[in-house]
Amino acid sequence: MQLVTVFTAFNPAEAQLIRSLLEAAGLRAFVADELAALSMDGYALAAGGIRVQVPDVDAATALELIRDGGTAE
Repeated sequence: MQLVTVFTAFNPAEAQLIRSLLEAAGLRAFVADELAALSMDGYALAAGGIRVQVPDVDAATALELIRDGGTAE
């Protein structure tokens, strides 16, 4: 299983909100780099953000859900 980044956030709350949205739709979602971003101020921005990832087979559905605010069918 390859993971694909479908959303990048610069604060943990936003990343977890997107993860929750995807999981509520039945997709497996993972948050990467969250702890590193919390380790020091400004690190999330310097490192490129906190990544929300899904398996590659679910990427298109996840992107549609994110774009539509969780109302995709």
